[in-house]
Amino acid sequence: MATEKTHDIVKSTRHSKITGDFAEALVLYWLSRDGFECARVDHTGIDLIVRNRHTNEFMGISVKSRSRYAGTESESVNLPPDGFIKARKVCAAFGNCVPYYAIVVDGANAIRCFLLSLGHLESLVGKDDEMHYWRMDARHLTEYAKDTEIMAFELAVTMGRWWGQKEDGNRKD
Repeated sequence: MATEKTHDIVKSTRHSKITGDFAEALVLYWLSRDGFECARVDHTGIDLIVRNRHTNEFMGISVKSRSRYAGTESESVNLPPDGFIKARKVCAAFGNCVPYYAIVVDGANAIRCFLLSLGHLESLVGKDDEMHYWRMDARHLTEYAKDTEIMAFELAVTMGRWWGQKEDGNRKD
């Protein structure tokens, strides 16, 4: 099997697909864990349908995910404008469904998830027809943490015993 290797991490040829599936499952799990009624859907524009138990809002969530090599965690997540259009269209078709985005970034030491309405996302990244960028640098992460309209959680990544590692945690190969 062909693999891609950079910065001591090796990723499988299907890693992008697996990353997307994982991110959808993680967001679904996190919402379910908090008592939200939710389901994974196979629909153009959204990945999850959720009833927010706190606000009773019906949410259509598009999940965007990236897996970053060590040293590249601060790179932006590109958000094509056609995704915004697709999310709005499908949410309109479902009636009172509000479009949301979940952005999941797997970095070297943390998996971060941000959940916010598409309207608020557009207020942060713009509404034009150009590519939009969810910034992941330290300054923006600090701003997101202060923004009460962005729900977020972070999972710390620590390595236990794993193939190809020396005692100090670095890779042998």
